[in-house]
Amino acid sequence: MKGPSADRRSRLKIAYFDCFAGISGDMTLGALIDCGADQAQLDAVVESLRLGDEVTVDVRRESRGHVAGTRVVVETRDRVERTVPKLRATIEKADMPATVRSRAINAINRLARAESEIHGVPEERVHLHELGGADTLVDIVGAFWLLHALEVDHCYASALPAPRGTKGDMPLPAPASLRVLAGTGAVLQPVNSERELVTPTGAAILAAGATFHRPAMSLHRVGYGVGAHAAPGNLLAVWIGEEATTQAGVTLIETNLDDMAPNLVAALSEDLMAAGALDVAVVPAVMKKGRPGHLLTVMAPPELVCPLTDHLLRHSTTLGVRVHQVDRVIAGRRVIEVATPLGNARVKVKELGGQAIDLTPEYEDCRRISREKGVDLREVMRVVADSARRQLGLG
Repeated sequence: MKGPSADRRSRLKIAYFDCFAGISGDMTLGALIDCGADQAQLDAVVESLRLGDEVTVDVRRESRGHVAGTRVVVETRDRVERTVPKLRATIEKADMPATVRSRAINAINRLARAESEIHGVPEERVHLHELGGADTLVDIVGAFWLLHALEVDHCYASALPAPRGTKGDMPLPAPASLRVLAGTGAVLQPVNSERELVTPTGAAILAAGATFHRPAMSLHRVGYGVGAHAAPGNLLAVWIGEEATTQAGVTLIETNLDDMAPNLVAALSEDLMAAGALDVAVVPAVMKKGRPGHLLTVMAPPELVCPLTDHLLRHSTTLGVRVHQVDRVIAGRRVIEVATPLGNARVKVKELGGQAIDLTPEYEDCRRISREKGVDLREVMRVVADSARRQLGLG
């Protein structure tokens, strides 16, 4: 989700999806265009996917109650149902930025996995029915391409409304949406409604590209995407701005462990990180009566103090923990994509005062290139770092 001028920006640009009335693919497109993305980009998406004979895209202004926004209608002619392999192949053959392609395929894979689990058939034999058409491709690829065009580095999302009941013979929320969201950290909030509020496509876009958390941010603009249903307030809001992360409050959770095996302490640290800890440190210590032990410190965001403390008490031998509120000052950081002789790779850039001072190649990208090219990982990381330094003028 990074544009070509990302290396000239000094702060992380983010998008926050406020899904108070749910989310769908067309609402996402509308909200991003309402935020300032060029609607002509959707025509480029259709052309890139070679769907001009199947799809028409209509962009217009509409209101839902007292709020106006952008409505995007993706209509198909002579609907062609595609299997999962054909959906992937259509995206892989299209000319688009690498980050857009990878996130779009990620979203398709999540939909395929969900349908496979629901119907009990292998993914490659799944027929996505209403999700297998050209409109789904335009919604998914269009969403990530518009974010790329807006130069958004990272996305966040609010809690999602979860109605009860049925729509026809299907339960609400939609089974596919729930399967897609499972394990992503999405928060489902009960609401009184008899409509499908979170579509599988909308769920897949968030699952593949967003973190379910409301960040502190400096707001630049807000866009509203209008949903198909005429109910007042049927809108998706997207906030665009810069993440305010140079100074933030965190909580330190500490405890002493003197009767727990080191390998269990290591496993505990990994589990705490997976549960959302910002950092976990373990320091050898000498306890009372000369017993060897460990001082374990967990850095936690405020909203995760309770669950992380509960995890620590349940899964370690400690009888109690110490909790400290502290402030921290954070160096600026952003991620850029660098073209190298071995291929494109992402690089994390550290900044002070808006100026790049250091960088680190993204391990997963370098590992992928190493496997694809048969080049030693250390050499790949050196090439990527050198290319990034030249691009940033670090010498």
